[in-house]
Amino acid sequence: MDCSTTPLQRTPDQAIDARNLTKSFGDLVAVDGISFSIASGEIFGLLGPNGAGKTTTISMLSTMQKPTSGTATVNGHDVVTREDDVRKSIGIVFQDQSLDEELTAYENMDFHGRLYRISGEERRRRIGELLTLVGLADRKDDLVKTYSGGMRRRLEIARGLLHEPKVLFLDEPTLGLDPQTRNHLWEYIARLNDEKGITIILTTHYMEEADRLCDRIAIIDRGTIVALDTAENLKASIGGDVVTITSPDPGAIAEILTAPWVSGIERHDGSVTIRLQEADRHIPGIVTAIHQSGVGITSLSVRKPTLEDVFLHYTGRTIRDEEADGKETIRMFQRARRR
Repeated sequence: MDCSTTPLQRTPDQAIDARNLTKSFGDLVAVDGISFSIASGEIFGLLGPNGAGKTTTISMLSTMQKPTSGTATVNGHDVVTREDDVRKSIGIVFQDQSLDEELTAYENMDFHGRLYRISGEERRRRIGELLTLVGLADRKDDLVKTYSGGMRRRLEIARGLLHEPKVLFLDEPTLGLDPQTRNHLWEYIARLNDEKGITIILTTHYMEEADRLCDRIAIIDRGTIVALDTAENLKASIGGDVVTITSPDPGAIAEILTAPWVSGIERHDGSVTIRLQEADRHIPGIVTAIHQSGVGITSLSVRKPTLEDVFLHYTGRTIRDEEADGKETIRMFQRARRR
């Protein structure tokens, strides 16, 4: 799949364009030559585990870090040579907190609005609307240092939306939020995009979040984009239904099932994932063939493809496996940055 040229039937205007974007920290390559374009008004997702390079990509596009090589423009402005113009036209919510704990929620929002020169009446209106959205209206006069982690996260998101930027970067926007608040924020993000035409690029490792919100999704793994398309096209690309069989001998099952109607077989974690069309029609034959070979079946399930299956198909591992390996990658990244 050509990740850099996947078409989007929307608008010819490009809000973001990245070409061979690379970021290295010593010997560690955090982002490895990625290329993609994002249309104005698009919601674009970077889906992948922690340590995959999502946050570093956002950091380069928002001018927080300079690329080692490659180029990128945001709203037509080069992220290296015109970084001030980039910053004026974007909003950003990073994973790391940047609130002033000695100010109230309202004061944090008000200070941000003044920096962006939002008029007093409009500033007060937006602050009230956003604090209500994230469920903090009744705590607006409390110091942020009295807030829980989830409350601080909600305030960060509200602040990032305050000046209604042309491009909004959301780095794991719903991390640590309860399901109700998460759903509420999804609805607001979608409405903001629909009504204001704001381009939104978000990073996430939540499959449902990417599937529900994003016009297109780039799956990023170990610093590279391994697939890029709409959620539906990504799921369709791996073919048909998904049958998962757990067994004491998954390797034997993979060797048994060689029928032409099997479009793909993958082994992982003591199980076999089989992709095929019309799974219900072929299940009896699959079970019979396995039993006749003397191989046991512990469990069998049938379902439609998910983004987790897409990630497994293109990387050979589940996103949960990558999360586990990502912890060591993050430690390496932190050590490299301190050099």
